[in-house]
Amino acid sequence: MKLTGVHTALVTPLDEAGQIDYDALDEILERQIAAGVAGVVPMGTTGESPTMFNAEHDGVIRHTVERVAGRVQVWAGTGSNNTAQAIRTTREAEKAGADGALIVTPYYNKPSQAGLVRYYRDISEATALPVIVYNIKGRTAVNVETDTLAEIAQLPNIVAVKEASGDLGQMADVIARIAMQRERPFYVLSGDDALTLPLMSIGGHGVISVVSNLVPERMVALVEAAAGSDFAAARAIHYELLPLFQAAFIETNPVPIKAAMNLCGIPAGSVRSPLAPLNQDSHQRLEAVLRRMGLTD
Repeated sequence: MKLTGVHTALVTPLDEAGQIDYDALDEILERQIAAGVAGVVPMGTTGESPTMFNAEHDGVIRHTVERVAGRVQVWAGTGSNNTAQAIRTTREAEKAGADGALIVTPYYNKPSQAGLVRYYRDISEATALPVIVYNIKGRTAVNVETDTLAEIAQLPNIVAVKEASGDLGQMADVIARIAMQRERPFYVLSGDDALTLPLMSIGGHGVISVVSNLVPERMVALVEAAAGSDFAAARAIHYELLPLFQAAFIETNPVPIKAAMNLCGIPAGSVRSPLAPLNQDSHQRLEAVLRRMGLTD
């Protein structure tokens, strides 16, 4: 399966009671598909997966697969800091018909590099789904070193890494030592919107994007330009979107992007505790960015 382009890290829309709003999710999904994204990723970080009960987590993935109906890829977020839980959730995603799983490294318990290999091996042996390794040290406290990723990538259904380490040098190392050396494809995707263009300029394949929840057409245009080596066009879009890339992380993701969507008339609702709505200063800064970009009046 080709894993390139824009894959949107979906928000999970909530109603006023804090319950999942499936009608709003349908609206979001149809908007993403119409914009030309390559795929969607329910129940990742942006989807507030740690705040979801098992039935909710499974339900969002199942609903997404059914609504998408094969029109774009669905990569289900199924990682955990409990390997058995990650296996359970991945198997449920497989039953639901997801195209693959995005599996974050364990957070809080800080496994060693050997522990990371064991985690992905155990999950890989328990599912036939293709798996994207998700490296995000800022949330997990553990970086997947390139040597470790090279070992993990030998597992038959490990097909990609979502790189959110923020270290472009490490990403280049992964491309040079794994993606360019392996006989079967290994895809390197940005986990940071602002690093999409830099990563693609050195051989990366696309992005799992937060801001494409709001501006999917522009992210698709950026990635398509970069993939076609039209770096002048890609650079222009990058700088057009840079204020939004920055504003989307003025507070913890997905708080700002959900607020931005609501301000632009896209139903996202609030966030679940322990997250909290944007403070007044951040809200005003976000509103100013959206106005300057012409996204709101």
